[in-house]
Amino acid sequence: MLNWNDVIKYANHGAPSPEKRVEKSDQEWRELLDAETYRITRQHGTEAPHTGALCKAHDPGKYTCVCCDTILFDSTIKFESGTGWPSFTQPYKENAVAYKKDVSYGMVRVEILCNACDSHLGHVFPDGPAPSGLRYCVNSASIRLLKEGEHE
Repeated sequence: MLNWNDVIKYANHGAPSPEKRVEKSDQEWRELLDAETYRITRQHGTEAPHTGALCKAHDPGKYTCVCCDTILFDSTIKFESGTGWPSFTQPYKENAVAYKKDVSYGMVRVEILCNACDSHLGHVFPDGPAPSGLRYCVNSASIRLLKEGEHE
């Protein structure tokens, strides 16, 4: 189980190697994604709180990257954080998510990205529930819910 010390280590030294890499040009991403999804995933944007389609989703299943379909989170570790974005306590696998120090807007945070395609997902914070203490705060526009029983 990852903890805040692991997150900081990965933000400073790089995440474990992903199982696959998905490389596309900026033009290819623009052609594949709608304008809002492109803004959030490729330009490191943020959706307004409480507006994402997956904020209140509680169906069993896996959450995948909207850009490359890599499994990022499991529904069993999703929780209501009250922040207005889907929140998770752990990634699906340790190497599913990459971490990057983010000093934008006068704050120091840790950005989370899909480790396969570098899609911006959101940020991780050390204020989540036990036992990990982590809160992966994710834009709904960055992920897709693959409900239990649906094929990848």
